[in-house]
Amino acid sequence: MIGCLIIHGFAGTKEEIAEVETHLRSKNWLVYTPELPGHTGKKEDLASVTYMHWLAMAKVALEELFDRCEKVYVVGFSMGGVIAAYLAGRYPVDKLVLISPAAYYLNPKQMFEDVKGWFMEGVRGELDEDEYFQMYRNKIRNVPVKATLEFAKLVQKIRPMMEAVDAPTLIVQGQKDGLVPPKSAEYIFETISSEDKELYHFPNAKHYIWYSDAKVEMLERIDQFLETKTGDGQSETTRSVI
Repeated sequence: MIGCLIIHGFAGTKEEIAEVETHLRSKNWLVYTPELPGHTGKKEDLASVTYMHWLAMAKVALEELFDRCEKVYVVGFSMGGVIAAYLAGRYPVDKLVLISPAAYYLNPKQMFEDVKGWFMEGVRGELDEDEYFQMYRNKIRNVPVKATLEFAKLVQKIRPMMEAVDAPTLIVQGQKDGLVPPKSAEYIFETISSEDKELYHFPNAKHYIWYSDAKVEMLERIDQFLETKTGDGQSETTRSVI
């Protein structure tokens, strides 16, 4: 049996990656999408945990999959991508997928463009229908300063460890991501030791790539990567803009 661990992002929930989870479950794999400690949507809960709690939860979930499955894949979104890379550097995962991985965070140029667009939408009274604005607003409201500092500690701790990753790796990144700059994906791509690695930039996608026209293409890329056999002695290094 194939097992797949999916790790959600900072201050998010498993629901934010439900479309990816549903897609992978359709393959009849054993898919785990644990809720990281403190990520209940309540500000006080997120303030009560540290990044070590997030790593511990991810480790427990991964070890359970290893106990039950012949192959194990790990998929991480945003901060979950950083945690996924950490796990792949310490456990023999078969394949690794990183979606908008937050080895660096905040893209000031794109954030300025987003805010400018939201201002114009606010003038026109359209913000109530803007999914991105609603998600950003909710994150800002529900994230205590202490949790943000724990997120920063996590990234600072794990970023120097990326070189330990040698599993086949797929990285996908939106070029208009206002939270994670494209240099984050580039850094990981250049730093990991994997001989089989692919990086795809989606020029019109933001942080949540599946909320854009790139959704279908992204899921197809993930399918192609996860369903292609490895171990044939060949390696591939690919960087593309779609």
